Amino acid sequence: QVQLAESGGGLVQAGDPLTLSCVASGRIFSSHGMGWFRQSPGKEREFVAAIRWGSRNTYYADSVKGRFTISKDGAENAVYLQMNSLKLEDTAVYYCARTRRGYSTQEQEYDDWGQGTQVTVSS
Repeated sequence: QVQLAESGGGLVQAGDPLTLSCVASGRIFSSHGMGWFRQSPGKEREFVAAIRWGSRNTYYADSVKGRFTISKDGAENAVYLQMNSLKLEDTAVYYCARTRRGYSTQEQEYDDWGQGTQVTVSS
């Protein structure tokens, strides 16, 4: 099992950038994948972005494509989510998660989850 800790959330204005970090304790293998999900009040948790740990292949939800960038630092055992041009609808609790599959957009295929970090975008 891997423990995940997100940080970097906060209150920003629409159009601002923000970068989230997620540090993992425990080994992440090259066959694994890391993902970011988010959940807004009254909505189901949704996929945001994912990255294969053993490569630089990345995947994005259509709603964030071109604005968000997922990246990783193997030496730091960390994954990041750089968010640009934030919109009001990006307001949510953001979670990072690990899957033993190389990549997935389905939350049920992720095995370990962080506690989440709140991102609030104001007008």
